[in-house]
Amino acid sequence: MAILITDINQLDPDGSYTYADYTTWQFSEYIELIKGKIFRMSPAPALKHQRISWRMSGLVWEALRNKSCQAFAAPFDVRLYTKNKKGVSTKTVVQPDLCVIYDTTKLDEQGCDGAPDLIVEILSPGNTKKEMRDKFDVYEDAGVQEYWLVHPTEKNVIVYILNEQGKYVGSRPYTDEDIIATPIIPALQMNLSEVFAD
Repeated sequence: MAILITDINQLDPDGSYTYADYTTWQFSEYIELIKGKIFRMSPAPALKHQRISWRMSGLVWEALRNKSCQAFAAPFDVRLYTKNKKGVSTKTVVQPDLCVIYDTTKLDEQGCDGAPDLIVEILSPGNTKKEMRDKFDVYEDAGVQEYWLVHPTEKNVIVYILNEQGKYVGSRPYTDEDIIATPIIPALQMNLSEVFAD
């Protein structure tokens, strides 16, 4: 009989886990599984983080109104397929702050099964350098076309776009004086002065 996992402390922090393991855990704490490793999520993002998330989500929703693609905000499970030496594995489950998915066949009751077209992550004080590096790697490896990294305190956004070789190319930092446009959402004109307003 399997042991019921109701507390994250029952898990080995140095262990390697799969999506199958993840689906059996029954604790209220939000976590992400990156390359099989457990990462705790901040219990509640700061006010600045929440404002930015809400504003960006609203602008994306408005740009996607009456379109067939869909957008989702955290908490929302995204299961990513990453390559290993033996083929393909699903050892990554993330909860991006915002994601946009054109291929709606990837959507199921558990979230998104495969790479979204666009992922937005808003940095929080609890984000570790390792977590951010690992997320960059898995998003690139899984084929996420665009990855936006939002720095609330510095009031800037770096946009990474997947090139033909499957590697991210980063933009200059977009500041609160810029407007971001993306071919992923043609109708979107994201004015960062509105996003970062205090």
